[in-house]
Amino acid sequence: MTLMKWEPFPEMVSLREAMDRLFEDSFIRPSRLIPFEGTVPAIDMYQTDKEVVVKAALPGVKADDIDIQVTDEGLTIKGERKEDREIKRENYYCQEQRYGAFSRFVALPAGVQADKAEATLDDGILTVTIPKAPGAARKTIKVKPAAKAEARKLEAKNEEKK
Repeated sequence: MTLMKWEPFPEMVSLREAMDRLFEDSFIRPSRLIPFEGTVPAIDMYQTDKEVVVKAALPGVKADDIDIQVTDEGLTIKGERKEDREIKRENYYCQEQRYGAFSRFVALPAGVQADKAEATLDDGILTVTIPKAPGAARKTIKVKPAAKAEARKLEAKNEEKK
């Protein structure tokens, strides 16, 4: 019979890893344990010189199932992704796609014309285009040093000369 030295640290590390996984599954990602009733669509938002564009990924959602509200403050996208009821729940091996109602609010920059917004749905991508108001052009300004900073520079130069 061969004697082996007992190493407690590898066993403690594996216990710690198991505890980390337990806490991560329970608190950080509780969606595995709680049934999910909806989803928040992923968006991209950018602006050009003339408009603000919001694109939202809405795969499997029909145009009739989307409600869009645009105000000067923000854009709200609401809708519902309906589940195919032909397949019974007990026949699934895995179900990761999200079904149900969704809602997403995005704050808009100042100076948009909410009443002239347009929306299109193409291949599961919703594109909302909101024109900017004519007076809402970007203005670039140059930062000027404060008077006190200029006075300190002059004092420093005078000290160096002495």
